[in-house]
Amino acid sequence: MNFSKLDNKTKGIIFIILSAFGFAMMSAFIKLSGDLPSFQKTFFRNAVSLIVAFGLILKNSTSFFGKKENQKLLIIRSTLGTVGIIFNFYSIDRLVLSDANMLNKLSPFFVIIFSWLFLNEKINSKQIISIIIAFIGALFIIKPAFNLEIIPSLIGALGGIAAAGAYTCVRALSGKEAPNTIVFYFSFFSSIITFPLMLLSYEPMTLLQFFFLIGAGISASLGQFGITFAYKYAPAREISIFDYTNIIFSALISLCLFGILPDILSFIGYIVIFFASLYMFIFNKK
Repeated sequence: MNFSKLDNKTKGIIFIILSAFGFAMMSAFIKLSGDLPSFQKTFFRNAVSLIVAFGLILKNSTSFFGKKENQKLLIIRSTLGTVGIIFNFYSIDRLVLSDANMLNKLSPFFVIIFSWLFLNEKINSKQIISIIIAFIGALFIIKPAFNLEIIPSLIGALGGIAAAGAYTCVRALSGKEAPNTIVFYFSFFSSIITFPLMLLSYEPMTLLQFFFLIGAGISASLGQFGITFAYKYAPAREISIFDYTNIIFSALISLCLFGILPDILSFIGYIVIFFASLYMFIFNKK
């Protein structure tokens, strides 16, 4: 297959599926690394992304820290992104892999809300319907109960909300800063913030755990840059639905590596959220 001869939409689909696989593998490596503090996992995940982004900026001669007028947005994006990752890793450690990742996939629906609130983008009845349907699906995964067992699911959902805030900032930065700059700034900021927190809660690692965290960082870089290139080749409305292949990858990895599958209520939740996304996908194409 000659990649250069493919049309842009096909290239976009290939990159977004690669991105979904990268993030699924990141989650698997994080879970395989065992009972290490979330700050420690977050630091190593972002330190690797920082090195990759640093190399790409040198190669393409782009800015490391962006323009002065964009600093506020870059800081907010980086703060929310860091919180989102810490919460996501916390939920990955305590939930079935595909449950944690599906809760994180609620972020596109919250992007609609945040874009309406902060970017003055219009919200219509079809988008409102999709948000309500997605919320119902999330309830099947979270399984609300008045006990402490609900905490990992709630934190996973909050991680998705924080990620949505970060993506809204990225949306606002679109055309103002290069993607490499945004990734480097976030990785640098997150590494600086989590380094002292990691030292305070640091737990000694085996060599295998260290390699798992490096694997998580490499996989996260594949995911992050994969989605950046995906949207370079094709608009979100044409390819975003393929990002949900992440849940298929996560479920297969969870079964193969951990021998665990989600329960029936979670499966129902996946289907409901997927159809809410499909509804929005079809609406956006029209």
